[in-house]
Amino acid sequence: MKDITWSKILAVGVEELDDDHRTLVGIFNELNRAVREGESADYRAATLTELINCTVWHFSHEDRLMLKHHYPEIARHREAHRELIEAAQELQAKLAQADTAVANTEIEFIERWLTEHILTADQRLGSFLAQAM
Repeated sequence: MKDITWSKILAVGVEELDDDHRTLVGIFNELNRAVREGESADYRAATLTELINCTVWHFSHEDRLMLKHHYPEIARHREAHRELIEAAQELQAKLAQADTAVANTEIEFIERWLTEHILTADQRLGSFLAQAM
């Protein structure tokens, strides 16, 4: 699996959110590297935990901005966040129960939800915030 390369396509036009996204992409790329290079299962699990924790923090950051600027699609955006976090936590629990490490199929899943969320819901939010801020 290739790393995610940060580009203007992923930028939402709000620097503080783009900074958060760059951080998330960086952690994802570290997880991807760890899988590719066969790092220990504990290391991969710790990196996945870091990615989930940073994602939760980032979602709370977005939530604050949506509340502050009265984002009209806040309920829909929050629902997407809830679904993404639940899916990531389910993956984390599955890996812990099976006592297995993050593998390529999980990396593909994480890459898809990270980029799809940025390219859809976060693009709409970024457009709104760029005008509201």
